[in-house]
Amino acid sequence: MNLDEVITGVVLAGGKARRMGGADKGLLELNGKPLWRHVADALAPQLATVVISANRHLDIYQASGLKVIPDSIADFPGPLAGMLSVFQQVASDWFLFCPCDNPCIPHNLVDRLAAQRHGAPVVWVHDGERDHPTIALINRAVEPQLTAYLQAGERRVMIFMRQVGGHAVDFSDCKEAFVNVNTPEELAQWQKRP
Repeated sequence: MNLDEVITGVVLAGGKARRMGGADKGLLELNGKPLWRHVADALAPQLATVVISANRHLDIYQASGLKVIPDSIADFPGPLAGMLSVFQQVASDWFLFCPCDNPCIPHNLVDRLAAQRHGAPVVWVHDGERDHPTIALINRAVEPQLTAYLQAGERRVMIFMRQVGGHAVDFSDCKEAFVNVNTPEELAQWQKRP
């Protein structure tokens, strides 16, 4: 990847958060700061621009001063819809997507994904045990395929990423950085961490 190519960071905060009882997960506080802010703060030193993909409480997210992009497809159809909406509204060739419930992403996430891209239009994190397809570096060139995929009623992120020629990047050396916060109990456990 050329150094002059701009990568836009995207905090994915547009989900229904069913396991959180429907609460807007991005706005839940961890150690006095909303979850989305932990992710944005981790991405900011790695990228020129960070935006938020959200569908609820837009005014609260907008108060941050960051650009907020709601889904262009109704009814919360999943992270791919958020990704498509960002492609449609942000002028950038590359996007680093990260869900709002991953508060400890590594400081070298972008560099490592970019270095291991090997020409692929999509790369995502693999923590040594499982894929994290929503923590991904994606080129806007996949937008037409993504549009067609969503129009066909498909929603599965991993299948789409493999269809467009993507591959995983090994982050098994920092697996703990990709533990996410899905339930109130997990959030309570995170609150106890130093």
